[in-house]
Amino acid sequence: MDYSKILSSCVQQLKPSGIRKFFDLANAMEGVISLGVGEPDFRTPYAIRRAGIQSLEKGYTWYTANAGLAELREEIARYLHRRFDLNYESSQVLVTVGGSEAIDLCTRALINPGDEVLIPEPCFVAYDPIARLVGGVPVPLATRAEDQFKLTPEALRAAITPKTKMLVFPFPNNPTGAIMNRQDLEGIAEVLRETDIIVLSDEIYAELTYEGRHVSIASLPGMKERTVVVNGFSKAYAMTGWRLGYAVGPKEIMAQMLKLHQFAIMCAPTTSQYAAIEAMRSCDDEIQRMAIQFGMRRGLLVNSLNKMGLTCFDPQGAFYVFPSIKITGMTSEDFCEGLLRSQKVAVIPGSAFGESGEGYVRISYSYSVEHLVEALRRIETYLGELGVLPKE
Repeated sequence: MDYSKILSSCVQQLKPSGIRKFFDLANAMEGVISLGVGEPDFRTPYAIRRAGIQSLEKGYTWYTANAGLAELREEIARYLHRRFDLNYESSQVLVTVGGSEAIDLCTRALINPGDEVLIPEPCFVAYDPIARLVGGVPVPLATRAEDQFKLTPEALRAAITPKTKMLVFPFPNNPTGAIMNRQDLEGIAEVLRETDIIVLSDEIYAELTYEGRHVSIASLPGMKERTVVVNGFSKAYAMTGWRLGYAVGPKEIMAQMLKLHQFAIMCAPTTSQYAAIEAMRSCDDEIQRMAIQFGMRRGLLVNSLNKMGLTCFDPQGAFYVFPSIKITGMTSEDFCEGLLRSQKVAVIPGSAFGESGEGYVRISYSYSVEHLVEALRRIETYLGELGVLPKE
């Protein structure tokens, strides 16, 4: 049987995740230090774990409402108001299986074949393939280190055509750690208010902003009605394995996203939803504790990499650094493969996050200080082997 004739041509044409490639290579080797996966090394806070356990002991193991537990949706609405000055009714909240499902639902609910989806790059690997799967046309918008990897109003305006339907807005950014402050957002909003373009604002790293508070583009005048905000519990609460996210937005859009969610998923995990209620009620201090630790690790990596000659933009959000490896003369993928085989350190090629990521690598600092210090020692050794370490 010729499966190439049976399988979806669209799916076959998708490239596998560049992140997973190096994750799998690292898993096949002994003694590897991996700095590749964006997953907090902290345990889920005890109060959250306890709430999940208690829900199981009480027998709360049935389906919830499709949109999620009413109690959780109310807590999410209160949380967004308390933390980010966003005002939504609980009826505008959809609880999903991680933020990734919310991104998928929003894209499928909005995009018709031929519609253009603007995607600032470098960025999370899922936006482009999700757009392609529904017949959308991804349009990459390259961001630059000299602009602190921010999307500029000029670049946005130049990319808009009559076919533009949606702007993916991935800030704080994975992989660069770039953020958009209120002044930056005003420039983007000014361009968008002239259009009917919908913003998919992926704010999964909103709680990991190190210089001031995160500002959501949905909080700006005229933007709430044209924005779907995606967030979740994985990064802020160290709940990656609980697989829980959510989206909020205009009721008309959320109704269509809910319809897709009903048919494809039914509801998010019940145990996770009960745990998430406790997270939002009592764990603001845990968010702060983890963010302080991430901030310390950020400083360690940025300072150390710059000393090695790997010019590193100072990220203001998320938990990644995105140093340039251009001094080596190597491609991002060759550098990462060489580092893995020579020193058993796994980092991700910048090219995995779009063409504009070539010449950079992503390093996650969601690992212990001991882990990071040893990895930095090995990276320095590798640069010495390549003969590119700065002379003292």
